[in-house]
Amino acid sequence: MSELAIDIRLKRFPAVGQASAVTAIKDLRFAVRSGEFICLLGPSGCGKTTSLNIIAGLDRDFEGTIALPAAAGRPRPVIGYVFQTPRLLPWRTVEENIALVLDPAQARTGVIDELLRATGLADFRHAYPERLSVGMTRRVALARAFAVAPDLLLMDEPFVSLDEPTAERLRGLLLEIWQARPTTVLFVTHDTREAARLADRVIVLTTAPASVQAIVAIDTPRRDRTEPETIDRIRRQIVQPKPGA
Repeated sequence: MSELAIDIRLKRFPAVGQASAVTAIKDLRFAVRSGEFICLLGPSGCGKTTSLNIIAGLDRDFEGTIALPAAAGRPRPVIGYVFQTPRLLPWRTVEENIALVLDPAQARTGVIDELLRATGLADFRHAYPERLSVGMTRRVALARAFAVAPDLLLMDEPFVSLDEPTAERLRGLLLEIWQARPTTVLFVTHDTREAARLADRVIVLTTAPASVQAIVAIDTPRRDRTEPETIDRIRRQIVQPKPGA
């Protein structure tokens, strides 16, 4: 698979009413190797979500280029996107919400059954979202994103509203599924501890307009990133990075 290459020279939101025009991104450039787990880290309002929307093709009003990774044999890249909120359809069951992203042939391969087991949702396949806890709805969103076997998985602070124990359980689950179903991941967060727990590399963004402040490689194996002392040590690497890429 090819790498993901980002070159957003300029993204501006035009003036609306009394609000002035805003430059959200300027000269944001970085590359992600195939199969890497990258955390895009920065303060609220720095352009992280805007960057993901541009990469996903949801926002085409920008200057620059995006080169997406694509697996051999596919006519175009397949992108999975996990938003800050799960965005489940309330009138569809867990199984039906996952099946929304699949064509009938894909749905018959057993991928839904596999992901329901992996996320611990097999007993809730016929439940509607209103019957699920917040953490469970996030698990459904994870299952739906992995169901399409994406070439690139975009994740926009998917655990931001959860209590820390639930968020940590879901981070562990995410890593388990990702290691079983490898893909390139770009994960947006403002939490340095979350980045320390998950990433191969952390791309630290400046305040708006967003550009790359630093790129921090994390060499500690993930199996060793469960103790608070280890996370704090990695976090110090991230918050005091060496400038440059």
